Amino acid sequence: MATTMKGARLWRCVAVLGFGAACAPNPPPGALYVERRPPPARAEVIGVAPGPGFVWIGGSWRWGGAEYAWVPGRWAAREGRYHSWNPGHWRHARRGWYWVEGRWR
Repeated sequence: MATTMKGARLWRCVAVLGFGAACAPNPPPGALYVERRPPPARAEVIGVAPGPGFVWIGGSWRWGGAEYAWVPGRWAAREGRYHSWNPGHWRHARRGWYWVEGRWR
């Protein structure tokens, strides 16, 4: 019985993942597509926050037209009533890779 339950759970996950991929959000209008996959994120040393209410925004790779360039992370003051930072990330679509900006939430 346990094996059957695990198998059913696995298929449900596969179905959800497959459906989720088909329902991925559309790229933003005017998105810049890059053919080459971005490199893995670099490990960063995160120092002490400069004060209360600051959030660490991790570094990321930016496309410079011919190659990727690393933009180091930084501390940022929280904006208004927001509590956390949803980091930006690279997403893949049929036309290539495009950047999704980070946002406060």
